Amino acid sequence: MRNYITTILFVATSLLSAQNATLNINNEKWKGGRPDGHAPISVMADHTHSKGELMFSYRFMSMAMENINSGRHTSSPSHLLKPNGGNYMVAPVKMPMNMSMLGVMYAPSNRITLSVMANYMTTEMDHLTAMGGKFTTKSAGFGDAKLAMLYQFFNANKKQLHGKLGVSLPTGAIDNKDVTAASVGQEVILPYGMQIGSGTFDAELGLTFLIQSEVVSFGSQVNGVIRLGENSNNYTLGNRYSLNNWFAVKAANWMSFSARVEGLAVEQIKGANPTLHPGMIITADTYNSGGRFINSGVGFNLYVPSGAFKDLRLGFEYAIPVYQNVNGSQLQTKETITLGLQYAL
Repeated sequence: MRNYITTILFVATSLLSAQNATLNINNEKWKGGRPDGHAPISVMADHTHSKGELMFSYRFMSMAMENINSGRHTSSPSHLLKPNGGNYMVAPVKMPMNMSMLGVMYAPSNRITLSVMANYMTTEMDHLTAMGGKFTTKSAGFGDAKLAMLYQFFNANKKQLHGKLGVSLPTGAIDNKDVTAASVGQEVILPYGMQIGSGTFDAELGLTFLIQSEVVSFGSQVNGVIRLGENSNNYTLGNRYSLNNWFAVKAANWMSFSARVEGLAVEQIKGANPTLHPGMIITADTYNSGGRFINSGVGFNLYVPSGAFKDLRLGFEYAIPVYQNVNGSQLQTKETITLGLQYAL
């Protein structure tokens, strides 16, 4: 999979850069100063800035997970428990996850835009035990910080191509603990999905292509997250590869509506935390990690084109999965809501 992503990035960059050199370039550039000048609010690294521009952003994302997917099929959490013929003593029932993200983008030149992003995450998981009991665990903290450089290959003929080279820093915790039904009142380390960070330095590579007309815009973005090495708990989260496509319609000079489709592939966790017991709960078994997904979303962007709050944006998106094929058995994603503010200076 990694070779496919590398090939796509290389070929697309070569072809489109050659197009820039050979076409009759005019001055009709792709424009960010309109409501559809930014992608749906859930998409990161979708745009660049002109020299000297500075942008601050805040996003709030809420994801709801409930019930179980085994491969492509939905099942009840109780089916995973040993009294019902399953392999585990505990099964998750649902998990809400909330994340607040702060970002800053700055362009030292027309070609290069730098970005930094920090986030704070809270998760809560309800469980069902083999004896019919119930309990809840919680986890919270600052996640992995992200640094990136966006390089604009060209912006002409109402088209833009830019690449992303980034790194995710292991600032998020991988040792969060809580009390469980079997821990006799003592805090124990939580499974992989309840940890806030990856514990590894991760390379983030991407390529984004944008097209714009008077009232419609389109974007396509390929991304890869490559985990580098193994963390201090002897495991590595799976690499992630995604292809995002979206289009938006400018309804007015201050409003646009968007639709988005994403294909996502996540590899299984490699290694294992020796303090976790895979037979206790599905989220502690690395077999139950990774999968292939298709997600869809609809949303809108509101934009202030002039006045005291010029270049202030409000974005909203509601997303649901249309296809989930997971490895083993995992909680099923139900919906994701993203709301954000962006302000450029």
